[in-house]
Amino acid sequence: MSLQLEGVVTLLQVFDMPTSLRFYRDQLGFEIVSRSQPTDECGWAWLRLGKAEIMLNTAYDDGERPTSPEPGRVRAHRDTILYFGCPDVDGAFAFVRSRGIEAKEPETAWYGMRQLSFRDPDGYEICFQWRASEPETDSKH
Repeated sequence: MSLQLEGVVTLLQVFDMPTSLRFYRDQLGFEIVSRSQPTDECGWAWLRLGKAEIMLNTAYDDGERPTSPEPGRVRAHRDTILYFGCPDVDGAFAFVRSRGIEAKEPETAWYGMRQLSFRDPDGYEICFQWRASEPETDSKH
C-alpha cells in the first residue's frame, strides 16, 4: 500500500484576523471555505483561491493580543515564503497593483521561473510564479 495525499494547506499565525481576511479575501480574491465564527472576528479561517488553500489562525487568544505586533514575531515571518502557481504572473502584477498592494515588477529568476513577490499584512512573503523558460546553465548556481 502506498501513501496517498490530496494536497497541503499552510497554517499562518496572524496578528489581526479582520485585517488578514480583508487582504486575502477582499484584495486577492480568496473565498472563505470555513471559519470558527461567522464573522471576521473569528480565531481561525480556511481560504481557497482556485486550487490554492491557506488557513489563518490568530496568534493570540481573545483578550491577550497586544496593541501592536511584536517585532520579533513579525521578523520571523520574513523567513516564510508562500509560492503559488500562477500561469499569468504579469497579469497578476496588474491585478495586485489595481487592488492597492505594494509589489515590485515581476522578474525571471536565473532558474527560469517568472516571479512576483509581495508581503501580506503580517510580513509573510507571497510569490506568484510560473515557468518562463528553461533554466540557464550556469556553473555559479
